[in-house]
This record gives sequence, C-alpha cells and structure tokens, in this order.
Amino acid sequence: MTVPVHLVDDDRDLLRATAQTLQLAGFDTATFASGREAVAALDAEFPGVVVSDIRMPGMDGLELFAQIQRLDAEIPVVLMTGHGDIAMAVKAIQDGVYDFVTKPFATDRLVQSVRRAAEKRALVMENRRLRAAARDVEGDLPLIGQSRAMLRLRDMLRQIADTDVDVLVTGETGSGKEVVATLLHRWSRRAKGHFVALNCGALPEQVIESELFGHEPGAFTGAQKKRIGRIEHSSGGTLFLDEIESMPPESQVRMLRVLEMREVTPLGTNEVRPVDLRVVAAAKVDLGDPAQRGDFREDLYYRLNVVSLAIPPLRERRDDVPLLFGYFAERAAKRFGRDLPQLTAAASRHLREHDWPGNVRELSHFAERVVLGMEPDDGRDAGLVTVAADALPLPERLERLEAEIIRETLRLHGGDVQQSLAALGVPRKTFYDKLQRHGIVRSDYAGKKG
Repeated sequence: MTVPVHLVDDDRDLLRATAQTLQLAGFDTATFASGREAVAALDAEFPGVVVSDIRMPGMDGLELFAQIQRLDAEIPVVLMTGHGDIAMAVKAIQDGVYDFVTKPFATDRLVQSVRRAAEKRALVMENRRLRAAARDVEGDLPLIGQSRAMLRLRDMLRQIADTDVDVLVTGETGSGKEVVATLLHRWSRRAKGHFVALNCGALPEQVIESELFGHEPGAFTGAQKKRIGRIEHSSGGTLFLDEIESMPPESQVRMLRVLEMREVTPLGTNEVRPVDLRVVAAAKVDLGDPAQRGDFREDLYYRLNVVSLAIPPLRERRDDVPLLFGYFAERAAKRFGRDLPQLTAAASRHLREHDWPGNVRELSHFAERVVLGMEPDDGRDAGLVTVAADALPLPERLERLEAEIIRETLRLHGGDVQQSLAALGVPRKTFYDKLQRHGIVRSDYAGKKG
C-alpha cells in the first residue's frame, strides 16, 4: 500500500518541487496551499504523514499541528523550517511534532524523515485494528476469522450443531479442533449435558478402555471401585475424541459397536447400558487416505465420517492472523494484569511473515510473550526471544526461559521423550512436572523433528 502524504506550503514553486521529491520516493502526495485546506482533508483514520512549512499566512504550521493534535494526536507531523525558526521547531518537537527539517534541506533528509514517520503511523493504525478486532470478538471461545474458509466453517457449524450427526474434524496440531467440537456442543440442544473430552493419544492402552467404557469393581487388578466411563458420562451431551487415529485397535472394535448400537458395556459386567450419544472425533491426519490411516479401522472411519469438517492451517488464512492476535493479546493482558502493549515493528513483521507451523496455539503463545515483554529478535524466529529491560522479575524471566528451552528441545527431537530427557539431563518425573507447569503439550511436537 502506498503511504499518503499531505504536503502543505504557500510557496507554490517549493510545493511543486517537494511534491515531486516525495512522489519519486514512492509516496502518494497530495498538495495544499494552506493549513485550512489541509485540515479539511484530514480525519482520524488518515493513515499517512503531514509535512508542512511553518511560516504561512492565515494558519501557520504550528497552528496546523495544534488542529491535527485535536483531530488525532498520533498523526505524525514533519515541519519544514528556516534557520531562524529552529528554537521554535525544538519547542514544537517537545510538544509532539514528529520531526523538523531545516531549509534548504537535502532531499534524502526529508524522505528519510517521512519514511520513519510513515512506519510509526502504520504501527499505530495496526495496533488500533488489533484492539478493534479484540473488542469485536463475542463470547469466550470464538472461532475467529473473516477468511472465506472460516466463514464457511462457521456457517457449517451452525447448520449441523443442533443435529445429532457424528462429526469428524481434521486439522493440523493447534488449529482449533477442540474449539470446533466445543462450539458444536454449545450451539446445540445438548448444551445442557456434559461436554466430555478424551485425548486418545495421551493414555496408555491398558487405561483407555476403562476411561472410555468404565468398569465394575474387580474387573481388573486395582479396580476397587465402580467407574462410569467417558462414553456413559457424555450421554445427553457430547463426547469429543481427540487424536482418534491413536486409539488402540482393540478399543476401535468396541467403539464401532458403541456407535452402531448406541449402547455401552462396562468392563467386568455383561450389563448393556443405552447411551444418548453424539460423537465429535478429531484427527491430525486424513483418515480417508489409506497411507495416512495406518492401523485405524476403515469401517470405524466410515462410521464416524457422517459429516466431515476440515480446519485450514493458519498459513492458508493469513488475513485472520491480526484478528486472532488481537483477541489473544487482549486475553493475555487481562490474565497477567498488564496493559496491552503497542505492537513493535519486529512483532508486526513476525505476524506478517511467519508460517505458524503450530497454528492458532502457537499464535496464542506468541501473543502472551508480547504482552509479557518478550518478542522475536528480528521478527523471524519465535523461538529466539529477548526480554525487555525491567519487564519481568528475575524468577519469572527464568521460568519463561526454561519453558522456551524445553519447547526448543522438543522441537529438535520431534517430541521424543527419551531424546529430550537425555538432552535436558533431568529425571522423567521432573520433565513431566515442568511440562504441566508451563502448559506445554508434548504431542504438539510429535513428528516435527527439527
């Protein structure tokens, strides 16, 4: 986008020459012979820079600056001055004028000043857009985005939410599969029932069947009390099965019968219990592709795939990044009791250029670091962060640094626990304690070595 510049000077020859200089430098330059004309053409949404001579009849440059301040104090104003006006210009800088250049000036001096002012104005406007986006988000669990794919996804969710069809959600790690499942529950008549979530990849094979189906006392060693399984507990509500592709084969057979018969048999009993069930399953891979499906049963895939929803990765909907960042930054500021910071040039560049392999979850963590005074060195590597001076107490800085080291180690070793333990040199229990304390999900890094 070409940056607009409003150039004001009563000397028409100088006005024409300066306008040519700015136009050759790539600025969209509009010229005005008086301060009153320039003010009339401005509003608070003006995204550019005002360049004005100081000494003009009627409204001079300082009066023009005062008018602009009342309109929007963050519109940068560059004043052109004669040698005799330097003391006046210094006072104007103290009052908020962005810069002044002394006549006769080198063209590069003016161009560089306007370019820096334009960058500052662009950051101001971007911060305003992000704050507006955060205010426009409704509810505490939004599916944010104005891209065509997200608009279609929200429409589809509203169409099917109040039906009892089972749904298969596919998407990369961190793309928001649980958000989709939760919205399907909240927007349905099942919202009064339980929303029960189970990550099939987080439980050992010997535990998952008890978690899903429940058990009676004595069903196996250690089963001292009756346990209601997740399936039965979700009756009347919604059962969300995340990473369904990780479900053990034996459990898949039993789950297929549950879906077909809408009944469950707990371990250790022959009693069959009917369930009012709606299942939302999520997978990181395309279960319709035999090469990606692996050991996952084809018949279970077809039974689950009544309605299929695909969440696009963040790199394919870059226009949604500022909206999401605005929401997450606002939420983080409230959580940490901090003011929402101004977005720096490095953070802004990172938002525009980064591919977000961790999707929405990665963006959420980045927003938290920005709010806490931590951001990329050069806007290109979210893993390398610097802490603003005096931004955090030393213990909190060390906590943040420890979390970054653990994340980087998991990234390097593709989420492999043994290799990560060896690299970090900590006991297994300590490692898992730290994952929990820092809110790090090991499975987010699985299969993404390097």
